Amino acid sequence: MSYLMAILMGIIQGVAEFLPISSSGHLALFQQFFGMENIEEKYMLFTVLLHFGTLISVFIVYWRDVLEMIREFFLGIAALAGKDTGTPPPPARRMVMLIIIGTLPLFVMVFLQDAVNALFASSIMVSIALLFTGCILYFSDRMAKGHKTAKNATVVDALIVGCGQALAVIPGLSRSGTTISVGMMRGFDRSFAVRFSFLLSMPAIVGANILELKDAAQAGVNMTEVPMYVVGVVVAAVVGYFAIRLVKLLSDKGKFGKFAYYCWVMGLGSLIAGIVKTVVL
Repeated sequence: MSYLMAILMGIIQGVAEFLPISSSGHLALFQQFFGMENIEEKYMLFTVLLHFGTLISVFIVYWRDVLEMIREFFLGIAALAGKDTGTPPPPARRMVMLIIIGTLPLFVMVFLQDAVNALFASSIMVSIALLFTGCILYFSDRMAKGHKTAKNATVVDALIVGCGQALAVIPGLSRSGTTISVGMMRGFDRSFAVRFSFLLSMPAIVGANILELKDAAQAGVNMTEVPMYVVGVVVAAVVGYFAIRLVKLLSDKGKFGKFAYYCWVMGLGSLIAGIVKTVVL
């Protein structure tokens, strides 16, 4: 690995993780068309660290929310232990509950992991998923503005958005694009839909990488490449920060669907290339 490669992978991770263009879909297409099938295995630890870099991005943007939610989590436990004053829970405590509920559908996908991994081998399926992502994004801007926030969003709302996140493990379906769009469909305020989506990503990123960390550690660490790993993680965190800011800006202005055109072009191009590749071979 070189510093240039570490920087490039950090940029790709920071951009694709948060912009609604499907990082998994892009990875699958690169693997299919550019012979990069072993890139994750070859740099497994680095890949895991890059995800933690983007986790840092979310924390930096929403650090006040995260700290308040941690505080309210423990206050909520105290309330369950019988020390509740009978007052309605504050929004931050409700947000904790909503995120926990929204994370539950991911556990179902653990049992379907082999089937999901098999989809990475089909560029045609990934392309179709990218086209579908484009449709979701396009129509998200054309829905009526919602007004739900952490104060009045329901458990059903969180569960449905969580199901969207679970389905987005399919390569080609954007996690952020799906969860934000589904949130808008459920009547979420645009700003809240974005905030809930990115906060919901934190336990998902942590859980997925804890599962991979053991295998990454067993694969070994090349100590000479550690400085390059650090550079890549920093780049992923910085680029991820600005990617989140961009998504927030476009969503607030009702231009979230602009990403749809990129997904359509990428999806249609890869679909044609995949069909041609299949016919030729």
